[in-house]
Formats: sequence, structure tokens, C-alpha cells
Amino acid sequence: MVIKPKVRGFICTNAHPTGCAASVKEQITYVHQQGDITNKPKNVLVIGCSTGYGLASRITSAFGAGAKTLGICFEKEPTEKRTGTAGWYNTAAFHKEAENADLYAKSINGDAFSHEIKEQTVKIIKQDLGKIDLVVYSLASPRRTDPDTGVSYMSTLKPVGDPIVSKTFNTSKKEVHEISLESASQEEINNTIKVMGGEDWELWIQVLSEAGVLADNCITTSYTYIGKELTQPIYGYATIGKAKEDLDRASAALKQDYSSIGLKAYVTSLKAVVTQSSSAIPVMPLYISLMYQVMKDDGVHEGVIEQIYGLFDQLLLADNPPLDEGKRLRMDGVETNDDIQGKIKAIWPKVTTENFPVLGDYKGYNEDFLKLFGFGFDGVDYDAEVSPLAAW
Repeated sequence: MVIKPKVRGFICTNAHPTGCAASVKEQITYVHQQGDITNKPKNVLVIGCSTGYGLASRITSAFGAGAKTLGICFEKEPTEKRTGTAGWYNTAAFHKEAENADLYAKSINGDAFSHEIKEQTVKIIKQDLGKIDLVVYSLASPRRTDPDTGVSYMSTLKPVGDPIVSKTFNTSKKEVHEISLESASQEEINNTIKVMGGEDWELWIQVLSEAGVLADNCITTSYTYIGKELTQPIYGYATIGKAKEDLDRASAALKQDYSSIGLKAYVTSLKAVVTQSSSAIPVMPLYISLMYQVMKDDGVHEGVIEQIYGLFDQLLLADNPPLDEGKRLRMDGVETNDDIQGKIKAIWPKVTTENFPVLGDYKGYNEDFLKLFGFGFDGVDYDAEVSPLAAW
């Protein structure tokens, strides 16, 4: 079939297998150009491995360190008539590239929140790897089912406290407009913490530790976004922010609970980028477009692979990396510095639907959005017939 993007608002409902493979190759090429990372992990588990920062973490581990990687994801398999998800094709391409490079790579497709997937993971680690020395937690899901009670929880994108009025860019109507967001109830706050907080991260480490598959001085990190003034109403002072606070709690608890094996547990704050998750968050399409323009004008823009390679090479695997006041690793320092933020804030009140193409980089935003699904890569013939089928 000929596969063209089918976009509905902030969602693309299909993906291009050849384009996704091009995306994986592009990231691998970047890692090879940088050279080997300084401190090499040997066996890496990436929970949420198929897109965005999780995929970049797996690529950096394998092709920057030669590590064996085990990935957990939840993706839709293709059929003869329908494409699979981008994450399916990314994972298939990663497996192919790893095989060509003689690198160990296995993936488990299923609900990472469940006991079943955790048990499968332990079984494979015992069979193939022995012990894990790096655990990357990079899940982004709007829903979580508690594995003990069977109760499902949905996250909510709402402010905590007072309602807010802000700007956003409607990607369907292609217009800048104000949005009003009502305050979250306590139940909505609690549910969001249940989905996006640190509980499942802790459960993963508990299961791995009890199975005896965590190496001494193992490192684990969970990714987050903190932001600054313009994004605080929907992040820091919102339901997501409460979940992020719970990640900080979990990080401290993990370090204390597993001090006997020298576990290092970090929350890592990364810069804002276009992901399937960020595209759905009010305010973020406008903020990211303006931020992209400012950072590109200043020559300091980075994408997911640049962020993750820098994190692995400079901070995450170091013996005593610098931490912020919340004991977090920070890769978002350029985005959040006063100079960059000042330039974005100066544009913010001026931006309208009419001048947005000049003041913001929506073109770059949209290109990055389509590339998430394998569209827009040079060298890929998007008019050619391609089979949607791809196996791991």
C-alpha cells in the first residue's frame, strides 16, 4: 500500500515502516558520530523503549556503549490492511540494526504496569543477561490498571488550585487562541499521581531486586519535564506537577530502600520536545514552537537523541553527577535559562494566528510531529508501495 499520514488533531493514526526505520538509523548515525560514551553500562532495561526519549535511551545504550538491551513497550502489530504503530516499526528497525551490529536486543510487547510483563522480564534477564546495571523508566501512558486491585485510573491535565486562562495553538484549526482550564478535583489529582507518579517505577525495582537481577551499584532513572513560568500552570502547578513530585519522592525512597546494593536512583528533567504525549498537552504546542524558534536562532536547539546522548555521556553514568536542589539530573538547563526564557516570554503576548508563522517555528514543530510516525524523511519515497508488515 501507499502510506500517507492520517492526522486528526494531535494524533496521527498511522505510521510509515520505512520512515520509522530511517528515524532509527538517523539516531544511530548521530551516536556513532559522537563516539563511545564514557562509562559503559553492560546490560540495560528500558521500560517504555519504542518512541521518544525511551527509544533514544535504547539506541544510545546499544550503539554508544555496546550494551545488551531489553525493552518493554505496548505497541499495535500491523496487519496486511492496517499499519502498526510507530513504536512497533521503531522497535522492528532497532532489532534489525542491532542484529546487523551483532548486538543483543530483545523486546517484550505488553502492559508494563502488569505483574505478567514484570515476570516475563525477570525470566529473560535470568536466562540471557544475569544482572541489569541500568534501568531506564520512560513510560508515558494516560491510563494505568493497578495490578493488585484491577482498578483502572486515568490521568488528567488540569491545574491545581485556581482555574487558568492561557494561550495555545490548535493544531487542527491552525490558530492561536485562549484556553480556559478548570481546576482538578482531589480525585483527579490522586488518579494522575497513580498513573504518572513513582509507584510503578518502585514496583519495577522491587520485582527486579527480589529476583536478584539488579547489579551492585545499579543506576535507574525516570524521565520528567519541569519547565518554567510559561508552562508552570499546566505542569508544575497542575495534576502532572503533583505526579512529578511523587517521582521525586520515589527517587529518594529507592535510594534509601536499596542502599545495600548501592542503587543510584535519579529523576532526570529533559528539555521540551515534540512527542506523542506533549502534543496532547494544552499550551505545549505553542510553547514548543516558540521555544524551537528561539533556540534555533541561538544555535542551541537539541532533539531527543542529542539530549539522551549528552545525559548518558555527561551525567547519568558519572560517579558523582551534579544535582539540582531537588536531587535531580538536569538536561534542560539551556531551555530554562533566563536568556532563552526571556526571549520566549517577550514573544508570548504578541503571538497571534496571523504572525505565528513568523514568530514561531511551527514548521519545525510539525515536521518533528510527522517524523514521530515516520513521515518527512529525506530519501524515503512516500509515493512507493510498501508492505505494512514488519516483524521483530
